Order: sequence, then C-alpha cells, then structure tokens
Amino acid sequence: MELAMVGLGKMGLHMAGRLLEGGHRVLVYDLNAKAMKAALNLGAHGLRNLERITQKMGQPRTVWVMLPAGEPTETTIHGLSGALSPGDIIIDGGNSNYRDTMRRASVLRGTGVHLVDVGTSGGVWGLKEGYSLMIGGEREVVDRLRPLFETLAPSPDRGWGYVGPNGAGHYVKMVHNGIEYGLMEAYAEGFDILKAKQEFSLDLHQIAEIWRHGSVVRSWLLDLTAEALAEDPGLIGFEAWVADSGEGRWTVSEAMDMDVPAPVITLALQMRLVSRHKDSFAAKVLSAMRNKFGGHAIKRAAHGRKEHP
Repeated sequence: MELAMVGLGKMGLHMAGRLLEGGHRVLVYDLNAKAMKAALNLGAHGLRNLERITQKMGQPRTVWVMLPAGEPTETTIHGLSGALSPGDIIIDGGNSNYRDTMRRASVLRGTGVHLVDVGTSGGVWGLKEGYSLMIGGEREVVDRLRPLFETLAPSPDRGWGYVGPNGAGHYVKMVHNGIEYGLMEAYAEGFDILKAKQEFSLDLHQIAEIWRHGSVVRSWLLDLTAEALAEDPGLIGFEAWVADSGEGRWTVSEAMDMDVPAPVITLALQMRLVSRHKDSFAAKVLSAMRNKFGGHAIKRAAHGRKEHP
C-alpha cells in the first residue's frame, strides 16, 4: 500500500522503516531535517510540505499522523482536512485523548474524510518486535487498511485488532497506559524494598535476572529493568524524577467519572508526582524503565554518565 507518515519522532521513523521493509510505498514529512534524511535513507519519499500530498499520492490517500497529542495533532489534522478529498483516510496513531478523537471524527465526517484512531504501543523496540495496535473507526475503512496493520504488528494475526468506533482505539490505549503505570510502580517499589535491606547486600541485577526466567512476575518491563541495572547497578546516573505522558491522568479521571475504583493506577500516578519532590530509588527505577521501553526523556544526575543521543 501507499501512505504518508507525518511525524518522524521516536516511533514514527521506526514505523516508516517497518512499513518500507514490508514493501509499502511510504512518503514522509517532518520539520526535523535529520529525521527526514534518515527516512529517505531507508527508501522513503520526502514531502516538502503537506500540500504536496495531493500531488504525490494516488486516491484514496492514507495519511498516518504520528505527533504529540494536543495542538500539534489538532493543527495537522485540521490542515490535512482542507487538502484531502472525500474517501481519503487520516490515521491518528499518537496518544490523543479519545474525546478529541471523537470530536475530530465528527468534524471530518462532514468533509467525507475518514478518521481512524490507532492506539500504538511498542516504543523504540517496535521496528524489531512489531507494534501493538488498538484500532477505532469505521469497520469497513479499517478493513481497507489491513495490510498496513499486518505489517506493523508483531505478526499478521497477532498484536492488533479492531476494538470499536472512533475513539475506542485511543480509549483502549489510555487504559493500557494506566495499567502500565501500575505495573511499573509495583516493580519500582519492590526493587526499592530490596535495596533497603542493606544487611543482605542484595545484587538487584542478579535478582532481576532470576525473576526473568520462570517467575510469575516475568515480563518485558522486568527485562528492561534488568538491562538498566546491568548498565548502572545503583542507577546513580538517574535523577529520581519521573514524567507522566498524560494518559495515566486521563485513565484516573475516566475511572472517577464512571465510579470505577482504580486505586492502584491512581496511586501509581500520584507516586510519579511525588517523585518530583522527593528523592527515591523507586523513582529511579521508574525513570530507567520509561527510558528503556520508550526512549522517554529523563533527568540525568549531575554526577552520572552522559545520556546517549
């Protein structure tokens, strides 16, 4: 298939690369010249501006927007809606709020342009491992895009699926990220307790490696934690400061709106806020995990190693 990828950040560039490896024709656009050059080196076709999409692509067109939630996505989708034609498709693969997605889909419906929301998980590892895709929109439109999803997913029949109408894809991804908060907090607290038992002089990396094989708590997050502890056993290169992307907040807010108790996810979110006011090893573990799976920005301790670009 042919599509345009708008946004070549941590995930967009790798997604374009995976699609190119799968034999698709990919046009790319990003304000970052370095990212554009990297995509062109992979075999993508560059766009000098978004208006060129109508000239460079055959109909119906498919444009995948992979930008930060909020104004960047809002502005880009609005601009595309004026350039595209009825029957064309815009895919929002970022972490948009599902309510914004529902509103945008309603507006685009009046122009004949379709919106598909794809909650996308996989971080910087997606190029190699594939992406988990949670897809919302009109079922027949999603079916047309099946070859793209089969290429991006870990395998054609696993790791992706249609979950419901517009907004459903981003809603499922929102809850996914809320669960992620809880899992990460549990690991972080556990390693903090282990570290505190100083009379045992426990080797945290060794313990992580033991748990990785056969244990009921084994997971990819644990794999990444073990890797981080191997590189920096005391995590001295990390500040105990953990960001949140916003989706944890949305998950907690949604749970409150529906009177659904979510104490673990709520507390996990609160602990990220606490990390900005208190130094703790648990917060360093959280920061290390986020950096490993998503390439998320971190704060390096002043005496720590320099962060690799």
